[in-house]
Amino acid sequence: MPADLSPAHTPVPADSDSPLITFDNVTKRFGSTTVLDDLCFSVRPGRHVTLIGPSGSGKTTILRLLMTLETPDSGTIQVNGDRLFPAAERERRQARKKIGMVFQQFNLFPNMSVLRNITEAPVRVLGLSPDEAEARAKELLDLVGLADRTDAKPAQLSGGQQQRVAIARALAMRPQVLLLDEVTSALDPELVAGVLDVLRDIATTTDITMLCVTHEMNFARDISDEVMMFDSGKVIESGPPEKIFAGPEHERTREFLGAVL
Repeated sequence: MPADLSPAHTPVPADSDSPLITFDNVTKRFGSTTVLDDLCFSVRPGRHVTLIGPSGSGKTTILRLLMTLETPDSGTIQVNGDRLFPAAERERRQARKKIGMVFQQFNLFPNMSVLRNITEAPVRVLGLSPDEAEARAKELLDLVGLADRTDAKPAQLSGGQQQRVAIARALAMRPQVLLLDEVTSALDPELVAGVLDVLRDIATTTDITMLCVTHEMNFARDISDEVMMFDSGKVIESGPPEKIFAGPEHERTREFLGAVL
């Protein structure tokens, strides 16, 4: 039976015009460096949006703000109408439950089995029974091709297998939004394709909203409804992948794609 990937929280309908993610005039600085400069953009539910651009252009900072790992200096961030910033901590935690993230590094608990890495948060945060969490974890491990590794420890897995466990762990929380931060950058080249294939399957078979930072341009072309080109903390161009990759309008976009394609 296929894994149930429906969000645990009632989502905005996928055809809704109401945005699921909204950044309004968001500025973020690190010391004297402005990483996000009065940034405004929104993502509708069910959309797959890829953020591209040079290193240091603010892409990963956007994901870290959504995960509440960073705090903006000014502006408003909302998820499904609930404020992440500015907001009280209780409101922030509630909004944060709707978001899952897969990091560059796998961040698995080394002392826990693969199965427990996936069941721990659903039991502690979502209040699932251990049996329900385990059944769901096994479905997700089957989805990512690791049904036979439930008892393995992370150190017994390849990098690509660890990243697939990390994807299953994020999906176990039934997020409305899945954030992907250069999820193949720490992998050996021969392991990249397997992880990207898993993410392609998720993109084509679920209504989960995806916000992806990647330098894998073919992957971005395949899974994206929209591609946003960032430079100096701003969106300088956005559109469907066929437009951005085949006929970019901004000179900076053409320069960037010429260097990475």
